[in-house]
Amino acid sequence: MNRAKNFWILLLLLMTGIVLGGFIGNMASGVRGLSWLNYGQSFGLMDPVVLDLGILVITFGLSIRVTMASIIGVVIALIAYRLI
Repeated sequence: MNRAKNFWILLLLLMTGIVLGGFIGNMASGVRGLSWLNYGQSFGLMDPVVLDLGILVITFGLSIRVTMASIIGVVIALIAYRLI
């Protein structure tokens, strides 16, 4: 049970680090000295795939943007997990 709890804490910390890092990267993009935090790469399905079954239309799409700030957020999350 303790191992499962540790996994969920790690997952929560990693997601928090990614989201906060992306947010900080977007906010810092307009600041002259911190614009490097928003530098990154996007990958995934840029155009969504549409499956039309007549009655039901399903749209699939996934795009991930990895920025320097999100990488720093993940590293901080891993350090925080090790300290817990």
